[in-house]
Amino acid sequence: MSRTPIAFHADDISNLSRVLRRELAERAEIPSHLEFLNILARAIGHGNFQEFRTSALQTTPAEPGPAPAMEPAEKRRMERLLRCFDGEGRLERWPKKRSEQVLALWILWARVPAGQTYSEAEIGGKLREWHTFHDHALLRRELCDLGLMQRTPDGSVYRRVEREMPAEALAVARRVPKAA
Repeated sequence: MSRTPIAFHADDISNLSRVLRRELAERAEIPSHLEFLNILARAIGHGNFQEFRTSALQTTPAEPGPAPAMEPAEKRRMERLLRCFDGEGRLERWPKKRSEQVLALWILWARVPAGQTYSEAEIGGKLREWHTFHDHALLRRELCDLGLMQRTPDGSVYRRVEREMPAEALAVARRVPKAA
């Protein structure tokens, strides 16, 4: 079974350090992997790792902040890519350049809710809603090939792979209208 990366954040590193020191000092031997995950989760205010994991996978990422300044070539590429989307945020045509295809895939990836599994029909239905050039299979396959989604060997179950969205993809995402 594959693992979904989960971001770990401590508001107070000093408190995290104190809790880790105290927990480790109370033990006669090194904790197991799961025990260590539970210690880390408790150190940031969760009951155990399972509670932390559930909470982290249900949290939607915050709205992105202001876009960083871009080079003229990046701006031109962004403008070309934005022309591939219609006024409702649907991908109207598959970009010709691979770099633009990858950015378009990131936009679609960001629309897939995190922490859920989907059947082939369910993910296909979502992709059909988000594009108009009638090739959802291409999009599904490309998302998997790029490592943005995983599927079981028989293709019956799909899951979004949690990754940090590249800055350029975030900049494009800010300008593409939200799809239904």
